[in-house]
Amino acid sequence: MRALIWDGARLRLVDDAPDPACLPGTVLVRVKLAGICSTDLQILRGYMGFTGIPGHEFVGEVVSGPGSLHGRRVVGEINFSCRRCPDCLAGRTRHCPTRTVMGILGADGAFAEIVRVPIENVHPVPDTVPDTVAVFAEPLAAAIEACDQTASFAGGRSLVIGAGKLGLLVAQTLGARGDRVEVLCRNPRARGVAELLGLNAVSPPPRPRGYDLVVDASGDPAGLALAIDAVRPLGAVVLKTTVAGRHEVDLSPLVIDEVTLIGSRCGRFDAALEALAAERVRVLPLLEQIAPLEEGIEALERAGHAGALKFLLQPNA
Repeated sequence: MRALIWDGARLRLVDDAPDPACLPGTVLVRVKLAGICSTDLQILRGYMGFTGIPGHEFVGEVVSGPGSLHGRRVVGEINFSCRRCPDCLAGRTRHCPTRTVMGILGADGAFAEIVRVPIENVHPVPDTVPDTVAVFAEPLAAAIEACDQTASFAGGRSLVIGAGKLGLLVAQTLGARGDRVEVLCRNPRARGVAELLGLNAVSPPPRPRGYDLVVDASGDPAGLALAIDAVRPLGAVVLKTTVAGRHEVDLSPLVIDEVTLIGSRCGRFDAALEALAAERVRVLPLLEQIAPLEEGIEALERAGHAGALKFLLQPNA
């Protein structure tokens, strides 16, 4: 099959990657669309030391697996857990200590014609949700997780640092629950998209110590320090950013001001699909380009430019 493969130093397109085998408990999915996100860009900078086929945002059609799923359009959760350890049995499957993670840690991803996914991880897509919307299920689930983790701050003043794809999804979900949201925008194009979505775009620096809740979705190691400066005492900071580099930040204000720091990663796919079907979150304004897999290397490069929106790959075009 055709796939993009990262060897730790170079990304290349191959035509002869071996097709994944349909192992017991898994399905094979023919990828219709795969999204490029900031984590994929960090992978190419050394994040997690990953090698293999990147990509973890996808929508596709089941081509091998149980008859009840065969031919169904699905999206998939990215953490492949053992389902047997104490963490899994306690419901913490995405924190399984032996997990692999699609396109990020020990498991090939969706920048390929076919991807293998555990049956428990796939979610059928409602017929009313087109592929170009369904492919946002994974990042939207991650955005909803930030809301789930901060329910006690609902209705307050919230700041999202970073007007990229994830930041704009987070801002929309916070606004939908009643927060008074501001989005910190450095790039004029990002500001325009934020305003198109009805969000309140503000220029840096943010108002110091003024926000009940601050979400760092900047994709920059400096974002955490900015978030700590912006949050009020007894407020909360949610860290959504994953970077290949290291954070250099003074954590003493978290102690002095009794600020809660929350790490936030993956979220509920059922909630994301429901929100997409109900059109409670707008994702199409975030879509910049759909490219065939043979243009994937160039698409990944363009996706890293300032102000870039969502690039999708079409492996089976």
